[in-house]
Amino acid sequence: MDSDSVWVISHSEATVRLLVATLLGGLIGWEREHNNHPAGLRTHILVSVGSALIMLLSIYGFSDFVDEENVRMDPARLAAQVVSGIGFLGAGTILRQGLTVSGLTTAASLWVVAGIGLATGAGFVFPAVVTTVLALVSLEVLNRLERFIFTRKRLKLIRILVADEPGKLGELATSIGEVGGSVRKVRIDEGDPSEETIEITFTVRLPEGISVVKLVEAAREISGVKEVKTD
Repeated sequence: MDSDSVWVISHSEATVRLLVATLLGGLIGWEREHNNHPAGLRTHILVSVGSALIMLLSIYGFSDFVDEENVRMDPARLAAQVVSGIGFLGAGTILRQGLTVSGLTTAASLWVVAGIGLATGAGFVFPAVVTTVLALVSLEVLNRLERFIFTRKRLKLIRILVADEPGKLGELATSIGEVGGSVRKVRIDEGDPSEETIEITFTVRLPEGISVVKLVEAAREISGVKEVKTD
């Protein structure tokens, strides 16, 4: 096949693309590593360079068959599987603890890094560089700006084991409101039948500056309350 064919790439050009993918993925990975997130420098580099390799393989790996009869080349077919496949890796970084879901941003950064690797492998280097810059701005600069602008309000789970008596739900909700919390959701579960108790779980939004300890103390002052737990 002609060396000038669009289906042929030199070793030096392929090496440059893989190195660029390593650099761009590493920049985003460094930010994640620096902020102690589950997927850091090495993971992002591997995702980026692996995606670039798959794109190179998809475009140039089957060039020997281009001139064969009844062969249609689709340079995006193999690479397209990266987009869906990266979801399994990203899902591994997502954790849920009570009402808190962490790792979503890291999962998204892995998805973006996969796209950067694919673009770099295809020779679409400038958009890959721009995307890297935008991703770093979103992860680092906008994160600080978000903390500065928005008053942070927290969602807390308050589990209260209380005597199964009329009016206890209202008393507890009132005490939460007096402290400054806002009840967003209530769930009532069966407690210990032998002790005639129920477990009431409140999802409470707490403004900045109000300690969850105040909610616990207010709940414990109500007669009939056996136990108070928080998440």
